[in-house]
Amino acid sequence: MKDRFRNSVYEMKKILRDPILTATIVLTMISLVLFILWPIYDVLKESFLENDGSFTLRYLIGAIKDAENQKVLINTLMLGTVVGILSTIVGFIFAYADAFIKFKFKGLFNIIAILPIISPPFALSMSFIMLFGQRGFITYKLLGLQNANIYGFAGLVLVQTLTFFPIAYLVLVGLLKQIDPSFEEAARNLGASRKDVFKTIVFPLVRPGIANAFLLVFIQSVADFGNGMVIGGNFTTLAVKTYLQAMGNYDIKGGTALATVLLTISIVMFVLQKYWVGNKSYVTVTGKPSRERNLIEDKVIKIPIQTICFLISAFIILLYILIPYGSVVNLWGIDYGFTLKHYSYVTSLGMKPILDTTYLSLISMPITGLLGMIIAFLIVRKRFIGRGAVEFVSMLSMAIPGTVIGMGYVLAYNTKPLVLTGTATIIVIAFVFRSMPVGIRSGVASLQQIDPAIEEAAQDLGANSYKVFTSVTIPLIKSAFFSGLVYSFVRSMTAVSAVIFLISAKYNLLTTSIMSQVDVGRYGIAAAYSTILIVIVVVVVGVMKLLLSKIGINTSELNS
Repeated sequence: MKDRFRNSVYEMKKILRDPILTATIVLTMISLVLFILWPIYDVLKESFLENDGSFTLRYLIGAIKDAENQKVLINTLMLGTVVGILSTIVGFIFAYADAFIKFKFKGLFNIIAILPIISPPFALSMSFIMLFGQRGFITYKLLGLQNANIYGFAGLVLVQTLTFFPIAYLVLVGLLKQIDPSFEEAARNLGASRKDVFKTIVFPLVRPGIANAFLLVFIQSVADFGNGMVIGGNFTTLAVKTYLQAMGNYDIKGGTALATVLLTISIVMFVLQKYWVGNKSYVTVTGKPSRERNLIEDKVIKIPIQTICFLISAFIILLYILIPYGSVVNLWGIDYGFTLKHYSYVTSLGMKPILDTTYLSLISMPITGLLGMIIAFLIVRKRFIGRGAVEFVSMLSMAIPGTVIGMGYVLAYNTKPLVLTGTATIIVIAFVFRSMPVGIRSGVASLQQIDPAIEEAAQDLGANSYKVFTSVTIPLIKSAFFSGLVYSFVRSMTAVSAVIFLISAKYNLLTTSIMSQVDVGRYGIAAAYSTILIVIVVVVVGVMKLLLSKIGINTSELNS
């Protein structure tokens, strides 16, 4: 204990002798307090304090005791659980097929994993309505059903499962590929069947990963705002209810009380995922696989799994194809004739959301990338008082539902000393701190693979922290840095739940414009906006990859 204390004191003295490093740590801590903790505090303060400043529980108790809110809370937990289970099952099937089964077109899985990221978060909801709604192509045009209803729990479960199962797939595929095939082969040589190998070796090894995938999907599901607004119908969730209570009913106290409940659920699940399940893995004990796995070719196993994966993949691709198709249809559900009038509307009257979103996303991109790498560098390479808090708070913004952070920003920056409401600055800040955790995680993973002796050698030769970071660290983790840039741009372009509170007459965004068009049934214009959004994202990411490949950066890592 004494040795640890002495080491901490020694490290702090080293840091204090470097004014640039000291200033960086202080400024990083201030930014995390200002733009993550302060908005959360304001939400909590609003729900726990009376107007005269006295402490009260009546708003929270009132929100919990309200029969409608209880139903909404049950809805949210039930939705998160069902979507978590279904997404994890589907994600595991895809991951198992990728890691263990021999068949072509596995590259399709990567496309399926990327599509929900580069499209509006409620894109599948829109496509579902176009297919299965009251004027849906399948329900009305093909089957002749007059009162088809896709809205509600069933529709929301289907849409969220198809949207979020790629998260489970990406978590599990890496773990399955890490399993040393020699264990499976030894069991097979001793007479074990494929079923026995799966039950006794594969499944036990990835069980922590399955729990991790479930918790990640659960967090995403309960925090999801866009799909709930578009296709939820009478099945209301906490994220939607919080927005409607605060912005629809102008009940800030009631809205913040609901936001507190939603925030509590998300943070508990985040802590569970990160510190209990997230640190458990039985796969890496075996080290790197000794050799390539012999992929399964047994038709009894291969054909059912392959069929499931292809059917789901084909259905998802169909849903995404509907978006550009719907943008060139005259009037969905009535007149399927070709037209470009929706694009004419967008280009003549609706260009502002496109320009605002692209402009603000491009501004936030370098800020997010640089701040993410700085925090990753401090977490991995430096020992200072509060380092654990910096790591926790910086990753916490991943768990805070967008509706909570959006409401917090409105409350925190609507009065002095920082009046930012209605400005571009507050939107950029929301973009930065919502996207930053992925860049941090990527930077931490890269730095942990690099010997710190390289940076220490530069310091021994007289380089200060700024010189070491810019000349040694960033070049060594440039792939992680640029992947953070790409992700931050994509995430900013498709953000909706936080920024819906922050838009103004001066600055409007694409996702909120799409949602408003869907809300009034103008699916052609919504589809045109969505298509333009996807094209902008694909073009910008493609140009970035091309430029990076020209300067010798491995762009394949940007897909991960």
